[in-house]
Amino acid sequence: MILVDTSLWIDHLRDVDSRLLSLLASDLVCIHPWVIGELACGNLKNPQEILSLLNNLPSCPAANEAEVLYFIDQHQLIGRGIGYIDAHLLAASINGVQI
Repeated sequence: MILVDTSLWIDHLRDVDSRLLSLLASDLVCIHPWVIGELACGNLKNPQEILSLLNNLPSCPAANEAEVLYFIDQHQLIGRGIGYIDAHLLAASINGVQI
C-alpha cells in the first residue's frame, strides 16, 4: 500500500494526477487519519464528498505517540524541519506502508 501525503492530495484535487488516479484504480492507496484531518481543515470545494471518499480508502496503521517520539529520536529528526504530522506519516511508513 502507498500512503499519499496531504500535499499530493491537494495537488491532485487542483489538477488530476494520472499516476495517483492509476494507483487509486488499482487499490494501492491507503490513508492516514491525520491526512484526512489536515484536508478537513483546508478549503475543499466539496468537503463532504471528498472526505467521504477518503474515509472509504483503507486506513494505514498509525503509530502511537511513544512510537513517533522514539522514531524522531532514533532517526535524528530533531531540528531538521520535519513537522510532527510528517513524523507520524514517516513512522507509519516504517510499519510497512510506502510513502
